[in-house]
Amino acid sequence: MIDWPSIDTVLLDMDGTLLDLHFDNFFWREYLPRRYAEIKGLNAESARDFIVGETQRIEGSLNWYSTDYWSQTLEIDVVALKHEISHKVAMRPYCTDFLDALRAARKDVVMVTNAHHDSLALKMDRTRLAGKFDRLITVHEFSLPKEDPQCWHEVHKRHPFRAERTLLIDDNLNALQSAREYGITSLLAIYQPDSRQPKREIAGFDAIDSFAEIMPEVETIDA
Repeated sequence: MIDWPSIDTVLLDMDGTLLDLHFDNFFWREYLPRRYAEIKGLNAESARDFIVGETQRIEGSLNWYSTDYWSQTLEIDVVALKHEISHKVAMRPYCTDFLDALRAARKDVVMVTNAHHDSLALKMDRTRLAGKFDRLITVHEFSLPKEDPQCWHEVHKRHPFRAERTLLIDDNLNALQSAREYGITSLLAIYQPDSRQPKREIAGFDAIDSFAEIMPEVETIDA
């Protein structure tokens, strides 16, 4: 599926690609509405309806991913609430094996995430994955979500790569499409970003169930 000799750089998403999206889905759909209702003394259903409505209104924008925006909008410490359930942060199968194989194969390994700095720090603290990357980039550095093709120009400014020799793996199909518009040709989606949700139908992109399907082979040198 991947012609590894033609790939120099691997750009990797975090939530739903390297990490199980269940943490985020549980937090936004269940835990945050419940805790928001408790803190503000609101009816649980009303709290959930407000958060869902606001989520739908700004979906795909930078604010959708911003803990600062949500903390200000809800007038609560969203980052602190994420820490309350940080034990639920989990890696997807073969995550560390794949990252180690990429480094052994001498690939340039870069995380590009829409997650806010606070969320990135929390998850790197829980997983200890940061040291496996050449660079960690959150789009909040330049205020453009991955759904915007201009985002990839900004990523390139911070960590140069050759688009024709770069692979992007991301569960976000809109991010994959924007990368395609930018010029990245090697693109992979994830069938099941959330382990508790059904496998998705993917149209327009190749996709994988796990990194075990695309492990790069490491060339050995005869003595």
